[in-house]
Amino acid sequence: MEAAAALNESGAAAPGLTAGGGSGNTSLELSSRPPAPAVLNPWDVMLCVSGTAIACENALVVAIICYSPTLRSPMFVLVGSLATADLLAGLGLILNFVFQYVIHSETVSLLTVGFLVASFAASVSSLLAITVDRYLSLYNALTYYSERTVLCIHTMLAGAWGVSLCLGLLPVLGWNCLHDHAACSVVRPLTKSNVTLLSTSFFLIFLIMLHLYVEICKIVCRHAHQIALQQHFLTASHYVATKKGVSTLAIILGTFGASWLPFAIYCVVGDPDYPSVYTYATLLPATYNSMINPIIYAYRNQEIQRSMWVLFCGCFQAKVSFRSRSPSDV
Repeated sequence: MEAAAALNESGAAAPGLTAGGGSGNTSLELSSRPPAPAVLNPWDVMLCVSGTAIACENALVVAIICYSPTLRSPMFVLVGSLATADLLAGLGLILNFVFQYVIHSETVSLLTVGFLVASFAASVSSLLAITVDRYLSLYNALTYYSERTVLCIHTMLAGAWGVSLCLGLLPVLGWNCLHDHAACSVVRPLTKSNVTLLSTSFFLIFLIMLHLYVEICKIVCRHAHQIALQQHFLTASHYVATKKGVSTLAIILGTFGASWLPFAIYCVVGDPDYPSVYTYATLLPATYNSMINPIIYAYRNQEIQRSMWVLFCGCFQAKVSFRSRSPSDV
């Protein structure tokens, strides 16, 4: 969600703003001269390519969920929310590249920043909602498939998108450093206090997800132990399934942390005078999380795989076997 580095330090942010500074650093300085033609930054190209891949992957997931009337359970609503947020984030990265090198407008730049902040915030919030859903499906297995659960899921998503929208509006409504360069963070034009808020929110969400996944692992292991007691021994299949489930949880949380933690930490400890390459080097892996999300949460799901057969083949071959998955499958 902190990946709102839509206005990087290439100096092509807005009319009347030019790049200044030395030692590989860039900063925004007011000038009456017309802006010089922007030099294409390879890091910006990589972000645009990443955004294109993100948009294509998640657009397919959104299309499948919207196309298939059977994918309407709370689990798929959450996956759809995540895919929509990541789709918007990918489009935001593409638009940022276009506006940065084609349309030099302060207003457009701030809107792009806000759009990216809101999109990535919604993506991270949707991941938290999916984690809560998986925990509830195991902790309250008997009452999970009830209207109360559906209401809870919709309430979580409404709150997540509402908060994300508010975070995205902050730079647009004035919480930026376009006219106060001393307040700038490593992600211009966001202020230091703004990125601190975003980073702190991420750390909180990461800790909540870590706690919930630890609880999920405990529940999974407890269920395996109960099965072993009933059968007087733990069969090889149950051991393999339990080990696979725990390993999958570790991969999910590890991927999320490895993608976002470096950027979140750098936003807090970094100085705006540091070379801009540090910002790019930590931001780019953060965008990869939105590229990996469809693989982890959508394409591995067998119901979505079946819907892909229907969508692309026009018919479903009955001889192809798919096992229905529940939200508790990890």
